[in-house]
Parts: sequence; C-alpha cells; structure tokens
Amino acid sequence: MSQYPNFAFEINQNEFLAAGVREVHAVVTLTAAPAAGSSALPASGSSGGGSGKDNVEVIIIDCSGSMDYPRTKMMAAKEATKVAIDTLSDGAYFAVVAGTEGARVVYPTGGHLLRADYQTRAQAKDAVSRLAANGGTAMGRWLAQANRIFDAHPHAIKHAILLTDGKDESETPADLARAIQASIGNFTADCRGIGEDWEVGELRKIADALLGTVGIIREPARLAEDFREMTANSMGKEVADVALRLWAPKGAVVRYVKQVSPTLADLSAKRVPGDNPLTGDYPTGAWGAETREYHICVEVEPGNIGQEKLAGRVQLVAKDSGGATLLAEDKIRAVWTEDEDLSTRINGRVAHYTGQAEMAQAIQEGLDAQKAGDLDTATARLGRAMDLAVESGHEDTVKMLRKVTEVDPATSKVRAKAKVDKGDAMELDVVSTKTVRAKRN
Repeated sequence: MSQYPNFAFEINQNEFLAAGVREVHAVVTLTAAPAAGSSALPASGSSGGGSGKDNVEVIIIDCSGSMDYPRTKMMAAKEATKVAIDTLSDGAYFAVVAGTEGARVVYPTGGHLLRADYQTRAQAKDAVSRLAANGGTAMGRWLAQANRIFDAHPHAIKHAILLTDGKDESETPADLARAIQASIGNFTADCRGIGEDWEVGELRKIADALLGTVGIIREPARLAEDFREMTANSMGKEVADVALRLWAPKGAVVRYVKQVSPTLADLSAKRVPGDNPLTGDYPTGAWGAETREYHICVEVEPGNIGQEKLAGRVQLVAKDSGGATLLAEDKIRAVWTEDEDLSTRINGRVAHYTGQAEMAQAIQEGLDAQKAGDLDTATARLGRAMDLAVESGHEDTVKMLRKVTEVDPATSKVRAKAKVDKGDAMELDVVSTKTVRAKRN
C-alpha cells in the first residue's frame, strides 16, 4: 500500500457575513511532513517506505546561437547542467535535451532513459561538455520532446528544467500554445531566462500552465546554484499528482481557486470536473515536504440572519492509476449575522493574500504602462504596488520597485522613471508573483 506524507490542513476565514452578502473567502494552508516513522521523505529509487514512485528529470538547455554572446552564458549552462546531474537522487531517470529550432536528446542516446548512478552521471556530463551553441529557438518543440520522453514513464514524478536566453522565434505562437496544452498534466516545469533578451510573459505562460516557476538569471555565475536547488526540490517530491477537490453547494459559483504561497498561480481554469456537477479537482502537481496556501472564493445564495451554511468542502487527494486517496479535508462555513463587529472583521490571512495578488497585478500593469510611455498610469500602479509591498513586509519587492521609480521632490510621492534598466524591470516582473507568507493570526 502506498505511504503518503502526513498533511496538516488548516482553513482561515471569517465565516460571519452581513445580511445579503454572497462571497465567502477562505485561505487553505497545507503542510506536508514525512510519514510517521520516517525522518525524511524517501529519495527516488529507494526501496523502503514511501510511495514507490520513480522520479524522472529532463533538463532542457537552450543551445541557440545567441547563447555564445557572451560565451559565459553557454559555459554557465553547461556547468549548471552538470551540477543538476550530480544533484539527482541515485536511481532517478533523467535526460538532457539540447534545444534549438529542434530538440535533440544528447543523453542518453539509446532511445530509453537510464537511472542515475556514477557511470551514467559521468557519461551525461561528458555529453554536456560537448554542447555547442548554433541554431534558433523553438520552445514548443522542446516541450514536445520532453513529452515524448515522459510518456514512457506514465506513473512517475515528472519534472523538467527549461533554460533559454531568447524569444520563441523559430515557430509560431500557436505552435508553442499547442505544445504547452499537450504538456499539461504530463509533467511540471520550472523555467529560467538568462540574460535580458527573453520575454518574461512567454516563460510565465509555460511555467503557469505546467505548475512551475519562472526566474531570471542576470549573472551567469548564479545559474549553477539555481539548477541545484530546482533539482533537489524535484528529487524531494514524493506524491506525483495531488489535487484540491472542492465541493460547492447547488446554486453556488466558485469565483476562483488560487495558489497564493509560495508563489501566485490561478488554478481556476484548470478545474477538472468531478463525479458530480458540484465537485471539481484543481491540480497542484507533485508534493514533497513543504507548505502551500490557496485562496478560495465561493459565491453562495445568502441565508437568513443566524443561519449557517456549508459554503464548501475542501479535500486534498492523491491521484494515481488506482483512483484517488484522501489525504486531508476541511469545511468552509458561512453564517449570516446582524452583528457588525463580527461581519466586518477581516481575516488576517485572507487580507494578506488579497493584497499580495493586488500587488502583483499593479506591478505588471505598471511595468506595461512604463514600457508604453504612459508614465501617469505607471506612476499610479507602481505607487500602489509600493504601498502594498511596504504593508506586507515584501522587502525584496520594495528594493526592486525603487529601481524603476523615484521620489518626486515636489510632492514626496513615488513616480515612475521615464527610463529604466531593462534587467531591473524584468527582475521586478519575475518577482511580482513570489509571495511572503502571512504571519500567524
């Protein structure tokens, strides 16, 4: 029988609503810890305990011609890939793909994956050493190649790292969109852009669809540590396919389901219908020992004063070929009251993450306006983002906002700069979806 991590399940909300109010908000905090009797989640290929799942890692490296300008990018990509290979758990399956206008599997070359051990790691690193930069960029074909690799291991924990330094110029946007769609549910992917000639929005589309992260590497020397962290995180995953299962009562409307920590990701459009019309599954990908938080908003028919309703039932389920295993569950409640003190209380966690989502939107809208030369809109949106970043204790974001804004000496208020460093703007865009955990109530 599969052994899953222990999940702690907590719902934070103000269940008291004023007369006529329909929207119910709740933040679900989920924490996975090693199963009882185990000090840590077992690594891939381990023979004792755990779920018995295999880990499969595919490392996709941009080998287009621009990776040689400057050459430090290609050198850093090779070194980082070797670090990732060394970080693989013993027994994990893995592959390295060179991405250009096509996608070539540089290791292994025999048509099927091999498990990580001393010999295969050495062979793979030797193959990586021979990579050369020459060609275009077609990320859709890279994803399609990863799909073909992962298809041979349908029940494994599957993760890809995708590194690029440029835009997707060797195929159409429709080609990339189809490849992204075909990859959803098959594997997760973390995407990294090196340098300043790639599009944050383009990589974010891939990462959001594949339940991963997007990051910017401005200094090539930082790449190896980033690859090590992503690979170690992937190897620590123990449950391959976990979903939030939400039941809402008849007549209710689920307004949204969003991951709000450690990064922002809207899962609403990813809903998979359940066994009945009132239930749906929202995929969260693979889990290891970690904490994540989700903001759920459900609109229900208002009750009478003093009436309590069940606004939602939230379950965490692990899905595999045998069906679904319930890992944890809790309820979202709604109580209508005339007590203004009760109904106007704002739950701290709900307020915190509502502000974080607003901050991310304000940053992205402000940067778009700044890029278009609309400094009035940019000033308004980036100024609002600064206020929210200060309120939520998002110190890194405050520092980055200061690089794209300045203080108006006449009003002492923040205003958008007319000219900003492209890398500073990209870094702020990337960090906008990273959140700070809410403090305990």
